[in-house]
Amino acid sequence: MTAMTQTLNETPTGSRLHIAIFGRRNAGKSSLINALTNQQAAIVSEVAGTTTDPVRKAMEILPIGPVVIIDTAGIDDTSALGEARVARTLRVLEQVDLALLVLDPMVGANGYEADLAARITGRGVPLVGVVNKIDIHPDDGEMVAWARERGMAVTSVSAVTREGIELLKQTIIKNAPPAWAEPSILGDLVRPGDIVVMCIPIDKAAPKGRLILPQVMAIRDVLDHDACAVMVKERELKYTLQNLGRPPKLVITDSQALLKAAADTPKEVLFTSFSILFARYKGDLEEMVRGAMSISRLHAPPAAR
Repeated sequence: MTAMTQTLNETPTGSRLHIAIFGRRNAGKSSLINALTNQQAAIVSEVAGTTTDPVRKAMEILPIGPVVIIDTAGIDDTSALGEARVARTLRVLEQVDLALLVLDPMVGANGYEADLAARITGRGVPLVGVVNKIDIHPDDGEMVAWARERGMAVTSVSAVTREGIELLKQTIIKNAPPAWAEPSILGDLVRPGDIVVMCIPIDKAAPKGRLILPQVMAIRDVLDHDACAVMVKERELKYTLQNLGRPPKLVITDSQALLKAAADTPKEVLFTSFSILFARYKGDLEEMVRGAMSISRLHAPPAAR
C-alpha cells in the first residue's frame, strides 16, 4: 500500500463520471470547460487548434458527484498534425460516459457535427447539444432545431458571459446515465448492521492527524452501506476482536501489518487488505490473480546466439 497522502476530495479519476466536450476548432470548447469549472482549466485563444491534446479537469456536479470534464481538439482540424489530433479526440469516446457537442451558430453544422453525433450515439453515450456564443449570435433557432432533429437534449449558452451555464449543468444532470454509480469498494461484502474492523497502523508518511485516502474511502463506504466501522491500530486488533461481543464480518488491514493482523483474526472471519480491496475497486482483480498465477508458467526466451 502506498504511503502517499491524499485529501478526501481527490476522488480517483476512474471513480468519476467522464464528460467530454467535442466540436469544431474555435467553437468555444475550452471556454466552455472554463465556464463549467469556474477556473482557467484550458487555454483559450482565437487561434484555431490551440487545444491539441485532451485536457482533463476534475470537479463536482451535485447531485451526480465527482466528474471529470475532458476538453478535446477540434474535429475539423485539417492541419499537418490534424489527423493525429482528431484520432486522439475520437479515442476519448472509449472512456466517456456523457458527451457535449458544442455548436457554433456563426458557422453552422454539417458533416463534421453529424458524423460525430452519429459516432457518439452509436456507442450508446448520452449526447447533449450546446449552442455556444449566444452573446454575439442570439439567433440560435437553427442550431437548436438541428440538435433536436437528431434526438439531442440541447442548451444555449455563452461560455464568455456564463449565460445558460447553470441550465447546462441541470441538463447534464438530467442526461447522465441512469445506471451510472460510483463503484463500491466493499458494499457487496457487507450487509446493514455488519461490523467491519479496520486495522490501521499509524503511517509515518501521513501528516499528523490524517488518514490516507484509501482508509477514508473505505470508512465512508462502510457507513454508506449501513454497516459499522471499527478502527484500531495493529496492537489493539486482537483485544478488540475478543471484546466486540460478536464476530465482525470483515477485517481489513494495511499491507505493513498483514502477517500480524492475519494471525490475530479468527479463521472464520473474512480477511483482506486495503491494497487488495482497491485493486478490485480500480480493476479486474480476478484477471489480475490469473495473470499472477501464470507467471510461474512463463519460459525465458532462448538465449541469443
